[in-house]
Amino acid sequence: MATSKDYYATLGVARNADPQEIKRSYRKLARELHPDLNPDPVTQEKFKDVTAAYEVLSDPEKRRMYDSGVDPLNGGGPSAGFDFSDIMDAFFGGGAGGGGARGPRPRRQRGQDALVRVQVELDEVVFGSEREITLETAVACDTCEGAGTARDTEVVTCTMCRGRGETQQVQRSFLGQVMTTRACPQCRGFGTLIPHPCPECSGDGRVRTRRTLSFRIPPGVETGTRIQMAGEGEVGAGAGPAGDLYLEILEKRHPVFQRHGDDLHCTLSVPMTAAALGAELPLETLDGEENVDIAPGTQSGYEFLIRERGVPHLRGGGRGSLTVHVDVQTPTNLDTQQQELLEQLAALRGEEKPQGTPVEQQHTFFGRIKDAFSGK
Repeated sequence: MATSKDYYATLGVARNADPQEIKRSYRKLARELHPDLNPDPVTQEKFKDVTAAYEVLSDPEKRRMYDSGVDPLNGGGPSAGFDFSDIMDAFFGGGAGGGGARGPRPRRQRGQDALVRVQVELDEVVFGSEREITLETAVACDTCEGAGTARDTEVVTCTMCRGRGETQQVQRSFLGQVMTTRACPQCRGFGTLIPHPCPECSGDGRVRTRRTLSFRIPPGVETGTRIQMAGEGEVGAGAGPAGDLYLEILEKRHPVFQRHGDDLHCTLSVPMTAAALGAELPLETLDGEENVDIAPGTQSGYEFLIRERGVPHLRGGGRGSLTVHVDVQTPTNLDTQQQELLEQLAALRGEEKPQGTPVEQQHTFFGRIKDAFSGK
C-alpha cells in the first residue's frame, strides 16, 4: 500500500543524517509535541508521526529497508520515495541498476578463469607426461601491492555519493514518487576515489606479465578433457583472489595408430607369401617392438587383439587393447621369373582359369560394417 510519509521530513533531517542528528531532532520535537503539554488531537497526531519516524530511522535495519523503498511500519508497502530498482527486482528478478546489492561495491574482486588449449601427442596420452606452458595473465602489482594507489597516498571518499557508491533521484510518475538508484558516475559505484593512482598499474592493482607453469598430463586423457589448476587464472582487480586455469586437451593425430575410446587400431601390411605360408613379423607399438604370429593362409581384413596395449582407463585401472588389421599385399611389377613361378603355382592349384565365388555378406568387410551399424 502506497504512503506519502517521509520520515526524514517528519524529523526535519537530511537523508544522510547520522544517528546523533536524528536523536537530537527527535528529542527536540518530542518535547514540543508531547501530549502532556499539547492535548489537542492535531498535535497528538504529529507526535505519533514523529515517534514512528524515529522508530524507523533510529533502527539501522529498518532505516535500510526504508531507504530501499519499503516502509517497515506499513506492512512492507512502498514508502513515499520507493526505489524503482526494487520494483524491477520484484517483477524481473534483477535491479534496474544491474544488481540487487546496495552500497559501494568492493574494489577487490575475484579474477576471471582462463582457458588454454594444449596439443598433446598420443604417447603422452598413453603414458602421461610433465609439461610446461608459458602464458600471459594478470598478477598483483608489486609496486602498490594491489591497492592501486601511488606510494604514500590512499583512497578518498567520493564527494558525489558520500561513500555510498550510488546516487538517487526522485521523480514523479504514474506510480507516484519514484526514486531511481544508480551507480555513482564519479566513483563508478566504489564509493571511493583514487586521486593518485599507482603509475605501474594505473590504479587497477594488477599488471600483466608472462609466466611459466608446470603441469602433469595424466594417462588416459582425450580431446576435450580439461585439467583444472586452481588459483592459476587471472588475478582479480585490487589484487583479488585469482580465478582458475583450465587446460583443454587436443590430441594430435598419430600417423600409425587410430584411437577409438581406450582402444587403438593399426594396419599391418603383410606380403602375400607371408600370409600364405605364415610368418612371425615385428610390429612397433607404443610400448616397443612386439612379434606377431601370422598364421598360414591369413586373409586380408583379418584382425587380432593385443591386450593391454591401448590407452589407460582415465578412471580405473587397466588399459584398452590394440587391434591389428591385416592388409595382404598383392605383388605388382613381377619380373619374368616371378611370373613363371606364380603360373606354376596356379597350375598346381588348378587355378589357371579361376572363377569368382560370391561370399556371404556377413563374412565380408562391408558386411561387418553393416552389422555394426544394425546392432547384429
